[in-house]
Amino acid sequence: MSDQERILALRAELHRHNHNYYVLNAPEISDREFDRLMAELVQLEAAHPELSDPNSPTQRVGSDLANNGFEHVRHVRPMLSLGNTYNRDEVRDFYERVRDGLGGAPFEICCELKFDGLSISLLYEQGRLVRAVTRGDGEQGDDVTANVRTIRSIPLQLPDSPGGWPEQFEIRGEVLMPWRVFEDLNEERARREMVLFANPRNAASGTLKLKSPAQVAARRLDAYLYYLLGDNLPSFSHYECLQAAHRWGFKVSEHTRCAKTLEEVYSFIDEWDERRRTLPVATDGIVLKVDDLRQQQELGLTAKSPRWAIAYKFEAERARTRLNKVTYQVGRTGAVTPVANMEPVQLAGTMVRRASLHNEDIIRSLDLHIGDYVFVEKAGEIIPKIVGVDTEARDEGLGPRVNFVTTCPECGAPLVRYEGEAATYCPNEANCWPQILGKIEHFVSRDAMNIEAVGPETIYEFFRRNLIKDPSDLYKLTVAQIADGYATRTVSARRVVDGVARSREVPFDRVLFALGIHTVGKTVAKVIARHFRSVAALRVATKEDLLAVDGVGDVIAQNVVSWFAVPRNVELLERLAEAGVQMEMPEEQRVSESLAGKSIVISGTFEHHSREEYKIIIEQNGGKNVAGISAKTSFVLAGANMGPSKRQKAESLGVPLISEADFLEMLKQGEAPAEPTLF
Repeated sequence: MSDQERILALRAELHRHNHNYYVLNAPEISDREFDRLMAELVQLEAAHPELSDPNSPTQRVGSDLANNGFEHVRHVRPMLSLGNTYNRDEVRDFYERVRDGLGGAPFEICCELKFDGLSISLLYEQGRLVRAVTRGDGEQGDDVTANVRTIRSIPLQLPDSPGGWPEQFEIRGEVLMPWRVFEDLNEERARREMVLFANPRNAASGTLKLKSPAQVAARRLDAYLYYLLGDNLPSFSHYECLQAAHRWGFKVSEHTRCAKTLEEVYSFIDEWDERRRTLPVATDGIVLKVDDLRQQQELGLTAKSPRWAIAYKFEAERARTRLNKVTYQVGRTGAVTPVANMEPVQLAGTMVRRASLHNEDIIRSLDLHIGDYVFVEKAGEIIPKIVGVDTEARDEGLGPRVNFVTTCPECGAPLVRYEGEAATYCPNEANCWPQILGKIEHFVSRDAMNIEAVGPETIYEFFRRNLIKDPSDLYKLTVAQIADGYATRTVSARRVVDGVARSREVPFDRVLFALGIHTVGKTVAKVIARHFRSVAALRVATKEDLLAVDGVGDVIAQNVVSWFAVPRNVELLERLAEAGVQMEMPEEQRVSESLAGKSIVISGTFEHHSREEYKIIIEQNGGKNVAGISAKTSFVLAGANMGPSKRQKAESLGVPLISEADFLEMLKQGEAPAEPTLF
């Protein structure tokens, strides 16, 4: 392969990995491998300046911008990424570059823990949080102010302090999900057979991009702040600025310290390579910054990163152990997951015996054999993952090559793999017992029918006793059946029957989610239910009808149509309807017609109601919610931190902006003013 072909191939690969990491939150390779590929591309481009491209991955910062309704906001100062290093020699090279760049002048290095979360920029004016923006592509990011306001470690209003804080300043940091919260979240997702988050960073990123601030608040995110920017800062020392921020009420790591020599830098790295495992949040390295802000300015920036800072990445802890066998698990969707069963080995503080192999492609790429010695790492230091095979340790006693099973390990049905999917499925959902139990467990779960008295063990017992075969059988259960003649079971049996009875009041959108249609999550189910209003309308809906629903794409639409095309599923719905389960949305109470005929866009954050609540209020008063501003938009309900792009478009089209106070007054008066008040 020529250098030109290699450059083009590397660019394409790195663009793909950037998208996986920042947009999909589903990285395929380690940070170290990504950096290795990037370093190779940098070297090749330096050798071939004639092949330079402004869109090369070397000329930009990976993006987490999401096409998800969040306003895109341009940063006042670019948020650049840091160069990475993995060994002492490269740390020494950085130190010497700084010394040479400053002409031999004395300097100190501020040593900080590198928290593994989602980078955030917080803007404060008059001591109040006015905007929170993700790093995005470094030039602009997503406005996530409403969600960040739910993070309790981020102050919304600064207290008066000696010396005071600047009238306006920016502080940057990392939004994190603590280990304990992450583990609880993944346990809950595992119970529901949802895809697990790979690490706390992905979990924090996914959480911060949720549409509901209430859901974000429930995830208990945290944040550490590590860089203060603005005019009239309290000191020219970065370290002293952080201490001032701490006094103002910001959460700043107490473990930050300044080093006057390279040996002190090495000492900090060595100390935290061990101590990091005791922290309540994930760290993946050390950040080294020139402490003096004037020296930072003197050293300047490259196109991608500052010359005055670098990140030292810790090596992931790795262990070597023997593969004894591979077993297979069947989930409620029929997905078959291979699991490596290994000799127990100590790794990152816990004893590891099993590791997911994910799918057939992973097994094939590893070329696994029974008896192989494998290398195991903990992705995000929590999820065991086989990352390689010690092929040099193979001997004549090596067992057979691991080939993915072709039939279901539970029911024996031939397995299938659908085009475009990495997973392999058992199609026998009607008779494969793990799928049957999994669907019932999903049906009774909290976000679905919320039948608290019926858990996995209870479901298994009922299934074993032939009391239930599908969710509709729950509604036929009696206290006598459950107790089976045992007086000691009567109280718990009554609790089950009462819990099932209460589930008849669960609204249709949650019933739709409870059915477990592939790719129809809680939010999508709510959108579909509100659009079609009843199961009768949804049964006759075409794929095109579903694609007309905001938020429903081709895969979801096809899965819904396919589900309703199965007679067994329709029969289940009929039995549920006969049992009294809600099969339609209630008629929405129309409060007034004051907004009849008006198309309204909601933008920004609000004091009295959430955006979702305002959508309901608009519909209850006869109005129509629309996502984008056009010439047909009647007005914009504009809250605080309205995105500049929407504001500019509204002004260019002459669309009025109405404040929250004026909108509520409008509703109070019972009619929309002919000439609404602008602000």
